[in-house]
Amino acid sequence: MRRPVERVPDADGTRSPFAAFGLSGTPGTDAFWAAAAPVPVPSGDGGWLTLFLWRGGPAVVAFESWPDPVPLVRWRDTDCWYAQVPLPARFRATYRFVVGDISCADPLNPVGMGGDRSVTATPDAPPQPHWPSVGADDVLPLPRTRIRWPAARLGGRRMVRVHPVGGGGPVVLLLDGDDWLYLHPAMAAFDAAVAAGDVPAVTLVFVPSRDRPAEFGCRPELWESVREELLPLVADSGVPADPDRLVVAGQSLGGLSALYAALEFPELVSRVACQSGSFWWTPGAMELPDPLGGPVGGTIAARLRERTAPAGLRIAFDLGEHETRMRPHCELVEELTRRSGATVRVSRSASHHDRAGWRHSLLRDVAWALG
Repeated sequence: MRRPVERVPDADGTRSPFAAFGLSGTPGTDAFWAAAAPVPVPSGDGGWLTLFLWRGGPAVVAFESWPDPVPLVRWRDTDCWYAQVPLPARFRATYRFVVGDISCADPLNPVGMGGDRSVTATPDAPPQPHWPSVGADDVLPLPRTRIRWPAARLGGRRMVRVHPVGGGGPVVLLLDGDDWLYLHPAMAAFDAAVAAGDVPAVTLVFVPSRDRPAEFGCRPELWESVREELLPLVADSGVPADPDRLVVAGQSLGGLSALYAALEFPELVSRVACQSGSFWWTPGAMELPDPLGGPVGGTIAARLRERTAPAGLRIAFDLGEHETRMRPHCELVEELTRRSGATVRVSRSASHHDRAGWRHSLLRDVAWALG
């Protein structure tokens, strides 16, 4: 994404930089704030210029997939702070306002994710059916069934939530499960998708992580613990569940770990939904100044060159359209996996490296993996 644009008002002061966004009221007045919202307009180069507004004092707007926060500019002597941020075509992103050391959702945006995040999408971004809008004050429902997973190989006990959708069915392990519980309403989305007939009945298992680099970095301990501890607990929980048709869904490092599990634990994992897998990963890569600058495809590509994927592997790969540096790594792993004889599906989402962009592909690819 490009840097934000600050537009200067006319010299006579009769116009504000907000007129182009359809906000004609006097900035800073109650009437202005009653009509205010994050508004995108065409930028003239095929992309969009989005207006972000904050009422109060100095703040920045920070995007999950854009490392540099964008400072907001004050409009004259008012409580109105704003930024005009260029966004590319077909784009969806998570963002938040940062005031001092406090993060806040956008109070002008009804599409929130947790208490301190919001989601923006350009008008040409494809819809994400089944995902409800969650306001900053909303509390997401939690599955009733809880399991105490000893996870001794992973450094200690943790709580796992289990939710049967449509009466339950094949087990779907959602890696980074706490994000899908507390930030993005996966429970409600799967309920709606199954009710609409877009996803078969499944049993969701929200797998929490504590140390993502350690747990997801192509190490066997996680999957040994899943096989020997977690899945037997799910079977004994009283929730209908079919572990013989297990799907693992993971994003970023979780996507890396999901494919690793399918390659190294084929008796356990043969169906995978992988979004933006961190296939640049090699041992020690995360300590380098440029973790993505190593061998293309990393450890997974090297493994696929040495040995073909196990028979029966069915994997859906998804990547954000705007993840340019991830693309060579993912494309190589996708191709090597296909050449090895696996059944492969490849798609691209209207996003960068952002869970807001992975949401629709999560539902769609879990359904495809079970097809």
